[in-house]
Amino acid sequence: MSDQDFLFAVDVSSDPSDDQMVADLASTLLGHIGYESGAIAALSGELRTALSHRPSDGRERCEVRFRAAAGQLEIVVAAAGRAEWRTTRPLPAS
Repeated sequence: MSDQDFLFAVDVSSDPSDDQMVADLASTLLGHIGYESGAIAALSGELRTALSHRPSDGRERCEVRFRAAAGQLEIVVAAAGRAEWRTTRPLPAS
């Protein structure tokens, strides 16, 4: 899959119960792209940490974006009024 560019985004509430759903989604997506289990665990952990830094009152939403382009995967967590969290990794070889 690493030869294909894509953008996948999901809008989530700040309810902590959504964190597991996003972690499961990220693990599935990363596995589909071709990352090894260690890289999936590391990236999923970083994403959960980024999500844990938002308010947990259920009122503030954030967007989680996965974008693959030019051989790189970029993951972004963006919420109004907060600094974006982002990380990039090389896409696995096909």
